[in-house]
Amino acid sequence: MKLRSLSTSPVVLFASSVCLAVTLVQAVAAQQSAPAAPKPPAASTLRRSPYLPVNLPQRAKNYYGLVKGIDNLSVRHTASGNLIRFSYRVTDPVTARVLGEKTATAYLYGEASHALLEIPVMDKIGPLRQTGPLEAGQEYWMVFSNKGDPIKAGDRVDVFVGSLHIDGLIVK
Repeated sequence: MKLRSLSTSPVVLFASSVCLAVTLVQAVAAQQSAPAAPKPPAASTLRRSPYLPVNLPQRAKNYYGLVKGIDNLSVRHTASGNLIRFSYRVTDPVTARVLGEKTATAYLYGEASHALLEIPVMDKIGPLRQTGPLEAGQEYWMVFSNKGDPIKAGDRVDVFVGSLHIDGLIVK
């Protein structure tokens, strides 16, 4: 009995090389046509602290109540996130009068993003803040435009109204 030598026929070799070439061309075309997925930012470029934010210390709350005439300070995102509401309660209208002045400009400064937000002015309504004579025990508010969402929940912010400076508030 004679052993046959095992050799592949040229037709089989040609067919397998054509299949391999088609597969490679399809893979390269799929890579070129697919848009590149955005890379997530590196951990070193993020400016978030791993620690949870802490509210104002009691010492600061006492200071704002006694010296500036306000308490119950809060900064919150609105439902849409395009506005940030700063609210406060007046304890002494004489010392807090700068908050009610129409001429006093108000700004909200984000410490992490370095964004400086202003109060938007509507055509028929005017600025989105309460002005006029202040009354003790009343709650008042100001709304700042947060277009583009530079200030997020958990960020620490400062509020400037005329000569009044409130720092270290946390957006909720």
